[in-house]
Amino acid sequence: MHPLLIAAAAGYGALAGPLLVRPGYRLAVEPDEPWRSACPAGHPLAVRPRGWLGTGRCAACAAAPSSGAPPVRMAAGTAGVCAVLAAATGARPELAVWLLAAPVAVLLATVDFAVQRLPDVLTLPLAAALVAGLGVAALLPGAGGSWRRALLGGVVLTGVYFVLFLVNPNGMGFGDVKLATPIGVAMGWYGWAAVFLGTFAGFLFAAGYGFAQVIAGGRGRGRTIPFGPFMALGALCLLFTSGASDQSATLWIVCGA
Repeated sequence: MHPLLIAAAAGYGALAGPLLVRPGYRLAVEPDEPWRSACPAGHPLAVRPRGWLGTGRCAACAAAPSSGAPPVRMAAGTAGVCAVLAAATGARPELAVWLLAAPVAVLLATVDFAVQRLPDVLTLPLAAALVAGLGVAALLPGAGGSWRRALLGGVVLTGVYFVLFLVNPNGMGFGDVKLATPIGVAMGWYGWAAVFLGTFAGFLFAAGYGFAQVIAGGRGRGRTIPFGPFMALGALCLLFTSGASDQSATLWIVCGA
């Protein structure tokens, strides 16, 4: 464990989390609707530089978004994810890649839970950033994975999800197929067993969520489950247990085996 590194990662996440509120508000719209370009009071939000990052409050009226997660929740969630990644990975070069990707993953999960949508403006740059970042990390001493295997993991997992989409397009959205690319790249960095177990964990978490919804009053019956957050959770579970060699046995505990 690296207490200072974990604390620094948590602090970074706590600072990054509130900046996700504005993009979460802008992107949480129904399919075929344009991204929100104004605050709840109707004041326009500049596209750059503060249109995409910020707490969501409009400088003209101090109005907060009427939808999306509040800043405190976003800060806590992002800080927790970053702390877990730092605790598992330690001072390895890929940690910088995971920390850069973590806020985007939290934002994707937030939007998917809100409107069951995974925007291309997030999934595609995330995939490119992971490929490039891990490519650099692989060249540095102490790297804990394989860049070539990460690329293959992204291709294979995307293909698997694409087949599932073709088989059942009502149960698997095409946004999930696109998200499978960065998820596969991240898990493939640590090996094929990581890809399999992380994917299985994602399906397991999604099934548990759907079952809980049904038990809680039938609210999940006949409704599509937002699968993106559980894909990310499965990957986080896997990265937590595979990032450090002395924690490999923890996988069975975290995934409930």
